[in-house]
Amino acid sequence: MSIPASCDVIVVGSGNAGFSAAVSAAQSGARRVVLVDKCPEDWVGGNSYFTAGAYRTVHQGLEDLLPLVNNVSWSQAEKIELKPYTADDFHNDLKNVCAGRPDPDLASTLVSDSNETIKWLAGNGIRFQLSFNRQAYEVDGKIKFWGGLSLKTQDGGKGLIADHLAAARRHSVQVIWSTALVGIVPPANPNGDVIVTLRRDGVDSKVSARGVVFAAGGFESNAQMRSQFLGPGWDMAMVRGTPYNTGECFDMAIKSLDAKPVGNWSGCHATAWDANANPHIGDRAASNEYTKSGYPLGLMINTEGKRFVDEGIDLRNYTYAKFGRAILSQPDQTAFQVWDAQVSPWLRPEEYREERVERITADSLEELADKCQARGLHDRETFVSTIREYNDAVYAHRRENSSRGLRWDPAVKDGLSTQSSSKRLALPKTNWALALDQGPYLAVKVSCGITFTFGGLKVDHQTAQLIGATTGRPIPGVYCVGEMLGGLFYQNYPGGSGLTSGAVFGRRAGRAAAQRATSHQEQDLTGTLSKL
Repeated sequence: MSIPASCDVIVVGSGNAGFSAAVSAAQSGARRVVLVDKCPEDWVGGNSYFTAGAYRTVHQGLEDLLPLVNNVSWSQAEKIELKPYTADDFHNDLKNVCAGRPDPDLASTLVSDSNETIKWLAGNGIRFQLSFNRQAYEVDGKIKFWGGLSLKTQDGGKGLIADHLAAARRHSVQVIWSTALVGIVPPANPNGDVIVTLRRDGVDSKVSARGVVFAAGGFESNAQMRSQFLGPGWDMAMVRGTPYNTGECFDMAIKSLDAKPVGNWSGCHATAWDANANPHIGDRAASNEYTKSGYPLGLMINTEGKRFVDEGIDLRNYTYAKFGRAILSQPDQTAFQVWDAQVSPWLRPEEYREERVERITADSLEELADKCQARGLHDRETFVSTIREYNDAVYAHRRENSSRGLRWDPAVKDGLSTQSSSKRLALPKTNWALALDQGPYLAVKVSCGITFTFGGLKVDHQTAQLIGATTGRPIPGVYCVGEMLGGLFYQNYPGGSGLTSGAVFGRRAGRAAAQRATSHQEQDLTGTLSKL
């Protein structure tokens, strides 16, 4: 498809945020919307393609969500326990998980727009489902959702991007692949056009646009930038998704537009990832299934045979994005996740089935240690003693609390711990602490998989318009969304809030860019009529 000489709105990036911006612009009156991506067409979707498709949103409970989903029967609905997730809940999760640092205006916009934006996406043909496989456990005959997260897209990120593509086609968005943004010049005056340079097959083309939306992702696929900003050792992180998120647009925006960098540039979303996966590029067939998020049900032990995190400190949604960093800091940047026969049936099949991961199984802890030693464990004796000491602490806690009626429940923070008056571990397991004493045993080897980076550019929360570093004022006609938006996530993030952010601010950016284009069209029409 040819590159036009001019258009109303150009969106750079084909992930969830980019498509949301493009469709929003078209719906808001932009006559010609062009979406470009430097990736080839078979890599459409950026990192959104590799997600589980989870969206965090304010809602009033099951009744509010049922009209949006396509996978709940009436008999299932009667068994579901899904309490409302309020604006206060969302705000508190952002504050607590992100060290109290999120920009308050960005956070308020994300929270207040979340429900409406989900319904807007559904209206655009995004197929939502209740996330039974990832966010619910069936306990005592009830399907209990947990962690403030219940919605996902059908077929995860793959389905999300397929639905976004279909919506873009219905709204006549022109999509151009293998085309990189290599230059940008801001308007010469507040009402002027933005001039961009697009490179395709080695040929540069100048395009004038009323609005340009940066949605090109972070720098997680760039080993040099990871080391520069995230710190030593981050060049060893495994890339979970697209190899095309390499950060050039940050440099371009900062140098050519005087955009203001903000946020947690040394922070990122990184999780436990299959150590046998390709370290440099995501697998579009396996996608998110290389994630290994069953650690709250068991233990994580490094190659020296020692635990290094409290696996039960909180629900998975609030820890998985930071535990990748913890794994990266371990010897060999790897660890072993370990379970016994009591909990291994609770692991999600899409992540832990034999077709997807190497399952290390044994009838005894000693045999398990031997097999892990053949896969990189350095100290088998410490490995076994770590588990036995953990088991002793679990037994002591049960004896001391036998009268309290505590029950193991993976859908709540159940208080089953390793800490009692007679036995306390230096590193506790705060919840879901069951003794690993029933064979057969299971282990898998994991490393750190980086998902996206947190550092980004400052925007106006109402329009997602870029803010200039020198002037402190919005840069005319230029917007920034998705992973490139900075100031929202610090150190960690509440699961599912990344896709919601991309859609919320993508929708706002597309609408603002279209309004700038249509106001220009109205001015041209008024000028023409006045001459008649």
